[in-house]
Order: sequence, then C-alpha cells, then structure tokens
Amino acid sequence: MKNVFIVFLSFIFAFGAVDTSQITAVQNSIDENTNLTTPINTENNTSTSSNGFPIFGAHLFNGNFKDFTQRVYNPDYKIAVGDQISLKMWGAVELSQIVSVDSQGNIFIPKVGAINLLGVKNSALVSVITAAVKKIYKNNVFVYADMNAYQNVSVFVTGSVNAPGLYQGLSSDSIIQYLDKAGGINLEYGSFRNIQILRNNIVIKKIDLYNFLLKGQMELFPFRSGDVILVENVQKYVFVSGDVQKPFRFELGNDIKNLSDLARISGAKPIVTNAVVRSYGEEHTLKVTAYNKSEFNKIILRTADEVKFDPEYASNEISISINGEHNGPKTLVVKKGTTLEDISRLIIPNTQSNMNALQIFRQSVARTQKELINAGLKELETLALTSTSATAQGASIRANQAKTILEFIQRAKQVQPKGQIVIDNVKSYKDIVLEDKDTINIPSKNNLVIVQGEIALPGAFVYTQRGSLKYYINLAGGLSERADTSKILVIRTNGKAEKYRSSIEMKPGDSVLVLPKIESENLQIFSILTQILYQIAIATNVVLKL
Repeated sequence: MKNVFIVFLSFIFAFGAVDTSQITAVQNSIDENTNLTTPINTENNTSTSSNGFPIFGAHLFNGNFKDFTQRVYNPDYKIAVGDQISLKMWGAVELSQIVSVDSQGNIFIPKVGAINLLGVKNSALVSVITAAVKKIYKNNVFVYADMNAYQNVSVFVTGSVNAPGLYQGLSSDSIIQYLDKAGGINLEYGSFRNIQILRNNIVIKKIDLYNFLLKGQMELFPFRSGDVILVENVQKYVFVSGDVQKPFRFELGNDIKNLSDLARISGAKPIVTNAVVRSYGEEHTLKVTAYNKSEFNKIILRTADEVKFDPEYASNEISISINGEHNGPKTLVVKKGTTLEDISRLIIPNTQSNMNALQIFRQSVARTQKELINAGLKELETLALTSTSATAQGASIRANQAKTILEFIQRAKQVQPKGQIVIDNVKSYKDIVLEDKDTINIPSKNNLVIVQGEIALPGAFVYTQRGSLKYYINLAGGLSERADTSKILVIRTNGKAEKYRSSIEMKPGDSVLVLPKIESENLQIFSILTQILYQIAIATNVVLKL
C-alpha cells in the first residue's frame, strides 16, 4: 500500500498543486503503521494477475533462497581456476595442505611439481593427482583430495524476471537461488514452466518449476561462469476458483491438459460435482459451459479459460440456528420455504422469551453491509490522501486530519456487521422465508435501555414507562463535548433504527447510540464519514469513535 501511495501522490503532483508538508505528514503516519518489505520491483511484483486471480508459485520468490548457498558434491563438476582443493598425502611422505588452482589451471605439490586440473571432473580428481604423484613416489604413498571451496561463478539472469542482471554464486547453487537473487519471476507475465539455461548461446537445459512446486523435485545442475538463465513469457494458462484448495492461475503443460488434471492439481474438494468453464474463442466470442465430473477427463483446456469447480447437490432441507432465551434445541433442520412463523411454532419458549421480538441474522445481509462499509472506507481514504490546501497552516491541519481518518479507517475495517433483518411487525413473520444458515435469536423480556457512544457514563438502565430519551441520556451522565445532538439513533430490538426526535417513544430493549461530531471543511469527507458512522451503528449496534 505504501508504494501505491507514493505513485498516487506523484500523479497528484503532476496535475495539481499539493502542499508538501501535508503529504510528508500523511506519509510519516503511514510509515509508522506499516511493516511491509519492499520488493526489488514493486511495479510488477504483484501476487495476482490483472483480473485479480492469485498466481500459483507467487510465494516462491520472497528472499528465502538468495542469501543461502549449498556445497553439494557433484561428480560431474569440472575443476575451474580459483577452486581450492584440500590435499592429504601419507605413508612415505606426509603432507596436508589446501592448494588453489592457479590461472593456468595447475596446482603445485612440493617435490612433485605442477599438476594440471583444469577441466578435470570432480569424480576423477583423486585419480589424476594420484597418477601424477606415482610418477615420483612409486610405492608407499597414498593420496586423498577433496574440493575445499568452489570458485564463484557469474550467471546472467534475464527475460521475465523482476531484476535482470549478472549474479554471483556457486556452481552448485540451484536455479531457484539465482532467480531469487534476480527478484524472482515477474508474476504478471513470467513463466514458471518455460525456463531455459543457455551456454555459449545454445540451450543446454530446460526447467519446469512446477516439478518443484507440486512434487518437490529439483534437478541440481552445475553452472559455469557466463551461463544465462532465460525466463520466457507465460503462454498457456487457466484460472481456477470455487471449491478448491488452490484457487490460482495455473500454466498449462503435459500434466495439466484437461479438467480432470486441473481438478487434481488445484486440489478440488471431494464434494465437487460440476465445473463451469468460461472459454474465450475466436472473433471475440465467450462460451460458458457446465460439465459433470464424469466428463472432466474429456474436456481439453484452452488458454485463458476460467474454471469454477462447484458442488451441485439438491437439498430440500435447510439448517437454522436458534439462539437466545428458549428451552428447545439450538439447531433445527426444516424444509425449504419454511417461514419465521413456522419456526416460531417449533420454538419451545420459557417465561423470559420475548416471542414478539424475534430477530433474524443472515450471512448474506452481513456480507452486503460489510461491502457497503468497505466501499465508503475506500472512497474516504482516497479523499483523505488527496485533499489540498492553499496555505502551509491549512496543510498541517489537513495532514493531522488525514492521519486521524486513516486510523479510523483501520479500526472500521475490523467491524463485523451482524446482518440483522428488520422485522417491523409480528404479522410479518408469515412473509419471511428463511434461508440456509440463518440464525434466529429470541430476546429475553428485559426492562433495560442501553445508552452508549458520546456520553459520560455508558451503561444499561432500567426501563420506566414515563422515561423519555433525554431521561436515559441524563441517567448516563449527559452528552459528552464531542456528541452530535442531531445524530442520536435509537435501535429497536427488531433492528429498526430511528433518529432522535422530541416525541420518540422509548421501549424496553432499546439501544441509544450517540454519534460523534465530525469536524471537516471538506463536505465530501463530512458526508462520507457521516454515512459510514450510521452504517456501522446500524449494522453492529456500536458507535465507532473518531
């Protein structure tokens, strides 16, 4: 988010005057509350594709490989200039030392002379040295040699990576380590399946990282200085969503050709029975087709297909949760089309059950409330970061206000709406058709009125028939200095919200929410903040303070 912010402000500077003190203050505010590691190339290092799908393998290149090296015995490694060899001789001659391969490819052993090892394979190292020693010492001399330190090699990494360049490492380092040094594969258009290693402009190895990602298989390959790692662009791919363990963009290959392969690779759950495929054909045509699980192995995938795996089970029953004041079961399984009135007959009430104020909480309603709040917060954040001022003093004030608003936004994002459906009349019970996973709450017959928000002493107070709204606010110690007398809400037990008016009738179980004043010269910020505060208060029965 921090980098997006910087780019966004650069855009603003280009097209309009913005006071730099305001920008600096807001930026400092974000710096204090941000703990993000900036990638090598933030512009292209997104973990999602352009249409919002996460990319399979995006987690691989996060810096875990680049700072580590491995010294693995490789019998095919060829000795190079600068390599260090641990040499031991015993018997008639005692010698233990580390020798380096000089610029001519030789090592020197006292009383034996120079031995050329340039290009000798690791597996032949002992035999070559022994043969040279035996020319001088015919009997009773034994030799052991081992690679002590490999000379660094320099490898070019190019193509669809975030930071192409020349990188040093050991010849035994894996291709993943070199790619990690280069900032990883560009996730937008780089291929994980088509990576080539070139030596002297000739392709000598092709690498498919899906073998490592899916099977843990990694072929260790001895690099030489001047080798080139070329990451090609992604060519064939599909998008997967639905009831799968890995909802990603996958590249097609020999192991991912049809729907059956894709279901296996993406971890389709056992409950999946169908797949809906959105396929883009020629002449700008879009074809949407549904397939049964029995057809999966016959359906060949095409580039850019969007596949959604779903369970399609017909059910005539739904599950309803029953909470609150009652003596019956907490879960009921009923037929589709069951109404709240039907359920009210199945509930076993007790003396404290308020059957005239049943509450319904629905997940889909909660999601809608959350989406509305988040949309408002996004617009508010944009306005807070782009408000301008003509003077330095005004800029300082706006910067402080922006910091306060950003902190409020972070708290507001944590809000979880209840998803309550407002029932204005008991007679409406027969018209409310229940959905699967609805929660019905039976309130108790309490004589309390809850007062909260911008007041001195928030709390619950005993209901009295003659008590007015002002009466309960006074019981709570009166309004605070930050209270907005024009923004007082009364939330009824049934979820209905009513604004303050002098003639409002208080009822047992009501909640009084006193909202805070909003101080802003920006009418847009004032309007959006007011709307968000109302939405949160109604959706959660809680006043979120600024």
